Amino acid sequence: MSFEHHAMGLVASRLPGRKILFELNNSSRHALIAIMTGEFSLPTRSPLVAVANRILTGLDACSIMPQVQLDVQELCSIAREQTELDDFGDPWFLEPLEVLVEALKAEAALNPIGHFAATGQFLKVMRERLWAQQWFKREREILAEPLVPPVIVVGPMRSGTTRLHRLLAADDRFEHLRFFETVCPVPRPDYRPGRKDPRPRQAGRLLKTVHHLNPRTAVIHPTGPYEPEEELGLLVASAWGMKHEAQWRVPSYGRWAEGEDATPAYQHMARLLRLVRWARGSRSRKPWVLKTPQHMLDLPALMRVFPEARLIFIHRDPERVVGSSCSLVWNQMTIHSDEADPQWIGRHWLEKTGLQIDRMQAARSRIHPSQRIDVHYREMDNDWEGVMERVYRFLDIEIAPALPRMRRYVRKARSQHRWQHHRYDLSAFGLERSAVRARFEHYVGAFDLAPPPERRHYASVQEKLREAIA
Repeated sequence: MSFEHHAMGLVASRLPGRKILFELNNSSRHALIAIMTGEFSLPTRSPLVAVANRILTGLDACSIMPQVQLDVQELCSIAREQTELDDFGDPWFLEPLEVLVEALKAEAALNPIGHFAATGQFLKVMRERLWAQQWFKREREILAEPLVPPVIVVGPMRSGTTRLHRLLAADDRFEHLRFFETVCPVPRPDYRPGRKDPRPRQAGRLLKTVHHLNPRTAVIHPTGPYEPEEELGLLVASAWGMKHEAQWRVPSYGRWAEGEDATPAYQHMARLLRLVRWARGSRSRKPWVLKTPQHMLDLPALMRVFPEARLIFIHRDPERVVGSSCSLVWNQMTIHSDEADPQWIGRHWLEKTGLQIDRMQAARSRIHPSQRIDVHYREMDNDWEGVMERVYRFLDIEIAPALPRMRRYVRKARSQHRWQHHRYDLSAFGLERSAVRARFEHYVGAFDLAPPPERRHYASVQEKLREAIA
């Protein structure tokens, strides 16, 4: 009997209504054991990943579905042939794509799924750039429409940006991207506003595939085709961003990107926001509410493209940010590579999180105080309505009309997450809490992020359970 089943039996035997414990899914059971005992081990990936790898290898060997080569020029040629178009717009994106492709070949140790995902993603980016240029030429009013200064949530990965963004998105006085629009921001050339859009179904199929290959992704970042989502895909359209580092082991790409000016990627993002709004058949002048952790690294470029944006900075205990980020990366990277290394992930994402915070603090100091506000993850946990009232005062908007929909979102989120919680531990990634604290000492002090003292009662429950199970 595994440790998990032994522990479940012990816990169930001590609690009334114990049947429910065995009706939980595997992710929830794993989470419950971590809560009750304090024991944590990295989750293994789904057996479906190995099955899919074998199928893809067989299809390639039989020439039924030959593997597309990771070569930028070949990918460009295939995209041109598939679309019968040849204008990619600003060619700037080709340089980050070249660097990324070379890093994948040299560093990522892709398995067949990883290779299939990479070539598929790059071909999709190229097709959509070709289609976007066609739309911009055909429908001149798309780019002629101005963008109202957006409201932008800024915070590191796993700092609570999603909750804050979705609360704002519940207010219909803002525009927000939906998941299918960030995954597929460019409609096909035969699409017309008001007609049936195939993109939500495509996005749903993608989510279903990802959740089958790794069910934990639904716990770490729950979403759906029509759910509010960050604009990450609009930066991926320029082969830009940390998204690639969270999916694949590509440190040379990350180092290269850290030294580049991201302005062209954000300019293309602004063009795509206009296209998304046009594709909805909307002539709305509502402000977009945006968020993606990439902005932490790119605040100067973000402010060049959106100089009047209002920014909501959210801050969380860095120990939690680093641990949660490592867990997210592990769960993604194990799908794409058979050689994912948790120790390397720990080192890399400690460094990357540090860079995000260092750059944010430096750039934030140059943004006028009238354009920014700071909130804490802990405050959102304790009194989200009070925090949102303060945010709305900053935005000079009355909050009352938005509160009923915000409350519905919170009730729904709490119901969905009753048993499914994202669990992680720094030690699983070779990190010591003292080292993380030392790295972020200045940031923690500047924003009062020190965690509260550990509860002794909670620790004693863990100790007693471990003793009983031993």
